Amino acid sequence: MTRQADNHELGRQKFEFTAEAKGLRLDQFIALRFPALSLTRIRKAVREGAVRVNGRNSFQGWILQAGDRVTIEIDPGEPTAALPEDIPLDILFEDDDLIVVNKPVGLLSHPSRTEKSGTLMNAIAHHILHGSHRPGKAVSRPVLLHRLDRDTSGVLAIARNERASRIVTRAFRMRRVRKSYLALVGGVVAAEGGEIDAPIGRSPHDWPRWQVMDTGDPSQTRFTVRERFAGHTLLELEPLTGRTHQLRIHCAYIGHPVVGDQVYKGQGAAPAPGIPGLKLKHQLLHAQSLSFRHPTTGEEMTFNAPLPPAMTKALERLRNH
Repeated sequence: MTRQADNHELGRQKFEFTAEAKGLRLDQFIALRFPALSLTRIRKAVREGAVRVNGRNSFQGWILQAGDRVTIEIDPGEPTAALPEDIPLDILFEDDDLIVVNKPVGLLSHPSRTEKSGTLMNAIAHHILHGSHRPGKAVSRPVLLHRLDRDTSGVLAIARNERASRIVTRAFRMRRVRKSYLALVGGVVAAEGGEIDAPIGRSPHDWPRWQVMDTGDPSQTRFTVRERFAGHTLLELEPLTGRTHQLRIHCAYIGHPVVGDQVYKGQGAAPAPGIPGLKLKHQLLHAQSLSFRHPTTGEEMTFNAPLPPAMTKALERLRNH
């Protein structure tokens, strides 16, 4: 049970929770209810007396009993007041270390300063808290291992504990994780495949903020043509680096912007043509697969996500056009 009250005197909001079962540490209990709040900040709040159990100060390792009342005060201006929410999840894989989902179009991956609800991590926190947690099993804050743009669908991986997060994050850093995307782009790509090598940086003045620039960070994308149409091409994209909006920027940079992309439309090139009979409100970019070694077993695993309906319908229209 959760109750929220204003505390104008402190400039914070007070949240109240009732422990439904015994056995969870106080810091773990709070972490599950605030997926955007780090354990470091939770423990600091406990030390400073902003967290109380049954009206009394406690400590981070306090073991809660069923019925215990926990209160925490948080500044509502910070991107931390993200509560678990019952949002449907398309789970592709789950065990004690990982949750892998097929993220739909329109779902923000993680709470931000301006959006604290309705995100994937709100849904994950609810799922762990009310669905998949086994009593007596240690609980840690779930960690998003990578991100997808709001309007990009597909495979997204979450670590269920700090150890799994550390191992898989290191694999990402060492380029031992393979990500494969499908993108429907405008124009007919002549080459069967190749590599786009164009540095990406953030401009303090121009729009879009993220763009190809000489002073940007090294950025490489490998591409392969999967299917050609009269005015479009279906590309398989493999990002070799992980820059913000990299795939969308690189496709626009070579003159073949992703269909439906309202931001990266290409410099000096016509925007990607539309699809006959379809009104698109988002880019047709889909994370189709993700491969890496399991953090505990070492087994090489590949997770695949089916195409979203809008992309499937677009391809069907083009094939029949």
